[in-house]
Amino acid sequence: MPSAISTDEWDLPRLKASIGFEDDFQYLSSDDQQDTEFFDVKFYPYADPTHDPVFAAVSKKHIVIYRLSSKANPPYELVQLFRDDDKEALNCSCTWSKDPETEVPYLCVAGRDAKIKVYDVIHGKLVKVLVGHGGEINDLATCPTNFLLIASASEDTTVRIWSLDPAHSNQPCVCLLAGEGHSSGLLTVAFHNTGRYVLSAGHDNVISLWTLPDLPPKTNDKKPPKPIVIHYPHFFTSEVHSGIVDCVAFFGDLVLSRACHEDIIVLWRIEGFSSHDPPPEISEAPTTSDTERLTRSAFAPATASACPPQYTRLLEFWTPHCGHQFYLRFKLFHDKDKHPILAFGNAKAMIFFWDLARLGSYHDFISEVRDPGRDKSQPIHRPGWLVPIQHRHKVDTVSKLRDAASDRESVASGRTGSVDAETHIDLNTNYSQETLDSWELKYDMTRVEEPIRAHAQSNITVKDFVGRQVAWSAGGEWCVVVGSKNLAIILQRWHKKDRVDDKEKKASQERQN
Repeated sequence: MPSAISTDEWDLPRLKASIGFEDDFQYLSSDDQQDTEFFDVKFYPYADPTHDPVFAAVSKKHIVIYRLSSKANPPYELVQLFRDDDKEALNCSCTWSKDPETEVPYLCVAGRDAKIKVYDVIHGKLVKVLVGHGGEINDLATCPTNFLLIASASEDTTVRIWSLDPAHSNQPCVCLLAGEGHSSGLLTVAFHNTGRYVLSAGHDNVISLWTLPDLPPKTNDKKPPKPIVIHYPHFFTSEVHSGIVDCVAFFGDLVLSRACHEDIIVLWRIEGFSSHDPPPEISEAPTTSDTERLTRSAFAPATASACPPQYTRLLEFWTPHCGHQFYLRFKLFHDKDKHPILAFGNAKAMIFFWDLARLGSYHDFISEVRDPGRDKSQPIHRPGWLVPIQHRHKVDTVSKLRDAASDRESVASGRTGSVDAETHIDLNTNYSQETLDSWELKYDMTRVEEPIRAHAQSNITVKDFVGRQVAWSAGGEWCVVVGSKNLAIILQRWHKKDRVDDKEKKASQERQN
């Protein structure tokens, strides 16, 4: 029998609970009385990592703040609720910040009325309102290197960079990304982890990368400097997607994006772009002199004599059953000490997870097995999540129940941490073709034309639940998906380990007593 090494680094989230929020219907006009939906959810990112995580979720009229705890049953507690009574307000986006002096958590909320409302979530009051956009605000993001900088993406085709610093109170809009980047309304905006670059996308199928300039100095003058206006992005493409682009994100210097009708998330690279290089000058941004060019880049400029590729598609992740829906957002958990995990909820009550570290581990395993020069007497460690397909024969009822429980625990949930050591392994001898095909669909990075299937999937019992947005807690233990049917879905990983640790701690205390 192969030996097994216990580990939990490969765990993927499993369903823990669901929350039914307050209904919006009584606060909406007759024109807006459709299925109540929560459009955005974000965890507070600035808390002590030893404290229970807190998240905010936003519907058209409500903002709810919950605390999660693995030691509570149910594992959630409502700590704050706001209702936006402005007649024109129909909110759809939020992002966190904090007071620069007191560090009181701030939640910025925006939507159809083109205002960004900043709430003090401890005292339950509105702190300030930012105005300037000429259309609905569809997305908000906080700069990862400066919590006082907020980006907003609007139907007016622009991205605005706002400062919550009191020194900019007379002119909080410090930068305007506009002009030739987009021709239709925007749906999504994202910062690079350096805080120097911004991605934007929306209804025109275009994804733009903007370089932020040095922002205006802090001043208390009654006539502060006007916002810096950036007319041209340093990268522009309408070739990656053929539909409305409703979610973009950086993965290091790579880009993740999805579009309506395509049923895939694409991982791709902007050729020549490196955040380690000095930021390009404003004057280096390509202009629209060649209007027929579908991709324009300052990082790999096309010339008449040679046209190198300006971007490269690397991988696709399969997200079936999204249909005509747009405004469906994925979320990548990315921490240097943990595996990067991609999560997405579709329009048919399914939540998908991909552990991007599995792709490299699978490649290493297959390469080792196929190495003609390897010592076949030495064991090869097969990752425990690489499970061979086995068709079960008829067995007694007790065995069926035991096997079913084991399957739910390990395969469907993604909790497959053991590593098997096998000797004299040969792929075609040891595993069926069905098993090999299944592994390739999930983990083979060389099949660029074939979207990678989810590594784990959670099915929601509420029919046709539409997952609008995903959020990860700072440590990656909790995942929350909000969407239609007035619901938030709570998922967790590692909680069994927590219970074991608690039992061991309790036993140790009893022995000491």
